[in-house]
Amino acid sequence: MLQRKLNIANLNTPIQKLDQLSSTLGKQIYVKRDDYTGAEISGNKVRKLEYTIQYVFDNGYDTVITTGAITSNHARATAALCAKYNLECHLVLRGDAAIFEGNLFLGTMLGAKIHQISADTSREDTMDELYHQLKSEGKHPLIIPVGASDWIGTHGYINAYEEILKQQQTMNIHFDSINVAVGSGGTYAGLWYGNNVHNEQTKVIGYAVDQSAPAFTDKVKEIIHDIDKSVTSFDSININDHYIGLGYGQATDEELAFYVEIAQQEGIIFDPTYTGKAFRGLISEIKQGNYNNQEHILFIHTGGLQGYTEETRQRIQHMISNQD
Repeated sequence: MLQRKLNIANLNTPIQKLDQLSSTLGKQIYVKRDDYTGAEISGNKVRKLEYTIQYVFDNGYDTVITTGAITSNHARATAALCAKYNLECHLVLRGDAAIFEGNLFLGTMLGAKIHQISADTSREDTMDELYHQLKSEGKHPLIIPVGASDWIGTHGYINAYEEILKQQQTMNIHFDSINVAVGSGGTYAGLWYGNNVHNEQTKVIGYAVDQSAPAFTDKVKEIIHDIDKSVTSFDSININDHYIGLGYGQATDEELAFYVEIAQQEGIIFDPTYTGKAFRGLISEIKQGNYNNQEHILFIHTGGLQGYTEETRQRIQHMISNQD
């Protein structure tokens, strides 16, 4: 286990009750606001990067290479930290950059070098080629996987689990489940591992936003194995892949209408790529009776407002205009 990390995130992040939704559904529903962990690096990625960037310093690297979608929150957060600590940053981003906005704009403004690739180009191969090029230039690069979801970054959410345990004591409640979006596996792996180490009865439930449940389960197992080879039973891994919808970063009108409804009901905004899909899955599962044996339910808000592109904003504006 890693002991050293940066201390730059705004922690502890608060846990807030969703009063109206709780009343409607007859459950005690809470949200942990990990979208509050930073400003330019808003969202949960800074928890992981506190460990990753410390690892960069401790091991003599001077350059960082990472990857994600063109709208990647992780890529933007990495760019911000690299700017802060004077590290060269290369972002291998997949997607259409026809509209220069959101995280792509912010990453560029923060000084990252952008390497845009097509949907059918391997991110891993591209990063590997870039790694060798930078090495030939005398630099010492570290490749950070998508979402910083490896044995290093996952320490951030092992810590987050410890944080939740302390908050439960302060609030004098016990969460029956902790629910979170699963986009690369590291956040879920950290929460699951923390729960496993403490032998808690809390269910850690993930909602996949792109890949299948079996694929994410394998990824989580791989990360945990790299952290602690003594863990041999993974039966309690629980990832639901029924709410991916049209796919990564895509939203139906029904999904967008749900996000608007929650925003207007609770004053909280979930993004259309990660938290929105996961929270919609959670509420749907509650309504279906699959949480009947649970009273206190926690959802981790991992941020991502920049996921609202011009296209999705226009669709939402049109929906709201038609409601008037």
